[in-house]
Amino acid sequence: MTAQELRRKYIDFFKARGHAEISGKSLIPENDPTVLFTTAGMHPLVPYLLGEPHPAGTRLVDVQKCIRTGDIDEVGDESHLTFFEMLGNWSLGDYFKEEAIRMSWEFLTSPEWLGIDPQRISVTVFGGDDDVPRDEESAAVWRDVGVPAERIHFLGRKDNWWGPAGQTGPCGPDSEMFIDTGIEGTPESRPGVSDGKYLEIWNDVFMQYNKQADGSFLPLERTCVDTGMGVERTIAILQGKRSVYDTEVFQPLLACLEGLTGHSYGAAEETDRSLRIIADHARTATFMMGDENPTVPSNLAQGYVLRRLIRRAMRHGRKLGLEGPFLADPVRKVIETYAGFYPLLEQNGETILQELRAEEDRFLKTLQNGEREFEKMIPNLMKGKKREIPGRLAFKLYDTYGFPLEITQELAAEHGFTVDCEGFEEAFVKHREKSKLDGNQTFKGGLADQSEYTTALHTATHLMHQALRDVLGDHVSQKGSNITPDRLRFDFAHPEKMTSDQIKAVEAIVNEKIAADLPVEVQTMTLQEARDAGALAFFGDRYDEKVKVYSIGDYSREVCGGPHVERTGNMGCFRIRKEQSSSQGVRRIKAVLEQ
Repeated sequence: MTAQELRRKYIDFFKARGHAEISGKSLIPENDPTVLFTTAGMHPLVPYLLGEPHPAGTRLVDVQKCIRTGDIDEVGDESHLTFFEMLGNWSLGDYFKEEAIRMSWEFLTSPEWLGIDPQRISVTVFGGDDDVPRDEESAAVWRDVGVPAERIHFLGRKDNWWGPAGQTGPCGPDSEMFIDTGIEGTPESRPGVSDGKYLEIWNDVFMQYNKQADGSFLPLERTCVDTGMGVERTIAILQGKRSVYDTEVFQPLLACLEGLTGHSYGAAEETDRSLRIIADHARTATFMMGDENPTVPSNLAQGYVLRRLIRRAMRHGRKLGLEGPFLADPVRKVIETYAGFYPLLEQNGETILQELRAEEDRFLKTLQNGEREFEKMIPNLMKGKKREIPGRLAFKLYDTYGFPLEITQELAAEHGFTVDCEGFEEAFVKHREKSKLDGNQTFKGGLADQSEYTTALHTATHLMHQALRDVLGDHVSQKGSNITPDRLRFDFAHPEKMTSDQIKAVEAIVNEKIAADLPVEVQTMTLQEARDAGALAFFGDRYDEKVKVYSIGDYSREVCGGPHVERTGNMGCFRIRKEQSSSQGVRRIKAVLEQ
């Protein structure tokens, strides 16, 4: 079964059981300022899991793009990925454990769907602790569908609990499904032990409790189900492949890299690791730059992660003999592979390639500058007795000149030196603690931050969007937005830098509408009805059949998921802090609301 066939089967299965198909959303989370990227299928649905009604109803199914970079250094083995697709089905106060588990079992084992041998499936459920009892309800359903007691494992909070540690809000036990790979295990082998014997294929999360500030757990009145099945891992299991890299998702990309480097995949583990890193990072970078909210390489937040991925891929290209820019061909192969399901990649293809080539050129200049700086250091270091580059100097090359540690080690070896890697790591940790950039976490705030301030910023974004169109023209259209507890960020189509008079005019209009204390109203309608009513909607395939339209008085009308204030009067004073280029033909505004 191919990835495309799996996506279609999954969606068809749940649509036949009353679920509405909704579109996957951006890789940049709109409703969770605590992470840089959408790391799970539930992120775009957080407001609805918390109680807000979804325009498509209470049963949903989707395919969501996700990025996780917390274990980026593990990428290169046979399983870790930074980008992946997550299949999900959702119950928003509708069905709960029994129906969710029975549907999971049917989809996995029925010959009409995945047809996996039931004897290969084991499951885990929450084993309980001092705060929450053991999940006997889920275990009973698993026994009833035919899973014997010896293949039902009760595990602790670390394995079978969903909920942000230390935070309040919805949480609950989960139940995970594992496939026996058939390889010989160890006496410790069981689901949840990472020795290759059992591979997780699906996870059903049951949002059953509300964690209180005092650490206690109260039952939720409205329970929800949130599930996740990774596309890449599942097709590898279904195809009997040893690795996700052996499936049709990666094989064309690896074949492209074999042609570029002259190295055959599967010939040697060291070169295989580099080929896998380049393949993974090229794929992730393509999706980041071709997203509804496109990311461009920079030294901050999402742009920092993208830059790191591109440069890490280039470093491994150098290891395989590629000295100059080479990522254009792999990126074209990614676009070709995924364009059928993600047409936006093809639409943004030229922009992706332009940004990529510019970053490759910047990195090559960085390498030249770093090499010059390294040569300046060597004479002084040669005067010492110890043939070792201090960690602080290696980190200075990395931090100031963007010079990778691996290349510092290569040059050091050529001069008879080693590098104090431990000292480098210490300096890196201090820097990371100071800058609070760790690849995944960035902004303060809780899951699905809906504080008064961020809610006001959502509303201010709509007012600003319309004001930009009034001042600059109707060609202005949203290209992306990101709202944190500190500011709003808004990308929009416009060919040139705004003048100071234009910025002041936009600020004046927004503040006028805030002072007018306009009512904010929401209606649910079809996308066509929304457009007929004059609502702004610029993301094409991103929208679902039913959408929410927020109207701010008679001034602004826009398709959006919320949240928003009820009236504008108490939002504060709107001020644009920065207007700058985001990418070719796209400008970026950062703004705040001040008291």
